[in-house]
Amino acid sequence: MIKKIRLQNFRSYKDKTLIFGSGINVIVGPNAAGKTNILEAILVSRKGGSYRAKDIDLISFNKEWSRIEYFEENNQRTIKIEKNKLPTKIIEIGSKKYKRIPPSLRTPTVIFEPNHLQLLSGSPEKRRSYLDSLLEQTNYEYGALINKYIRTLAQRNKLLKSQNFALKEYFFPWNIRLSQLGGQIVKLRQEMVDKINTKIPRIYINISGGGIETSIRYISQLPQEEYESNLLKKLEINLNNDKKIGFTYYGPHRDDIVFLFNGHSSNTYASRGELRSAVLSLKVSEFEIIKDKINVSPVMLLDDVYSELDNKRRESLTKYLENQQTFITTTDADLIKKHQNKMIKIINL
Repeated sequence: MIKKIRLQNFRSYKDKTLIFGSGINVIVGPNAAGKTNILEAILVSRKGGSYRAKDIDLISFNKEWSRIEYFEENNQRTIKIEKNKLPTKIIEIGSKKYKRIPPSLRTPTVIFEPNHLQLLSGSPEKRRSYLDSLLEQTNYEYGALINKYIRTLAQRNKLLKSQNFALKEYFFPWNIRLSQLGGQIVKLRQEMVDKINTKIPRIYINISGGGIETSIRYISQLPQEEYESNLLKKLEINLNNDKKIGFTYYGPHRDDIVFLFNGHSSNTYASRGELRSAVLSLKVSEFEIIKDKINVSPVMLLDDVYSELDNKRRESLTKYLENQQTFITTTDADLIKKHQNKMIKIINL
């Protein structure tokens, strides 16, 4: 449980300490009051970086450094960022210092922010990124796997753009490596999709109160059965076309996820209210999957979520989260007054 956080020269805060409750913490204030900055500071403390800015942008205007002191029951850490010639970040956890938080020391966190409403209707890249981020929180080796794939893909693409139009033999080792890594990625992604599908139908009904059957589907260019050998064949057969377009057309970097309502794509079937419930259902599924995997409840960070929900959905979401440490920002305290109980703490800015 997060007990408190102190922010110095962080975004809009010169020096501010906030004390948190063990249940739902509702951060209330007008627009531009710095509500989202608090969620961002919590995320930086737990994972080592922001979801919306570079390190240097976290330093207050006209200041040379920024500092976060973060306190849990058995965990205290300090993050200091200095401008210098190149921005430097020092993270102190216990008696050790790091430039970045090692995967094993990142603490599980689920975040919802308004842009996530575009998750189902936006680009495939956003959906792949979402799935990969969830995998990184439940499999410490997955981040390294993705990075290896990205580096290998970049090398093959560089060769494709070579002025000398490299010989086919030059591509063979890169094709082999890309196929091996791609096969592992697709397998793990599909397993995660299967886990989400064991949870999201129930969660969606609880949040929305509706009777729509929901699921997600992983969409790949190639059959998943013997994916590695299928990808290798495609990379070899499609080489000339890849040279013409200047990038690798086939692979998990081109895959997608589709959300289904009663078997139909959400892009053509769902209303705005159903899309909101679907994204929140994904986030709650994410919460449960992480908890199942590591036996620790993640902290929930929900930015301006109440304004996106009607009263029924607010009540359902609040009831679900009341026993989990959660941070919710809102401009209107009246949205949560009817749901107040002893597990809700109001923090006015």
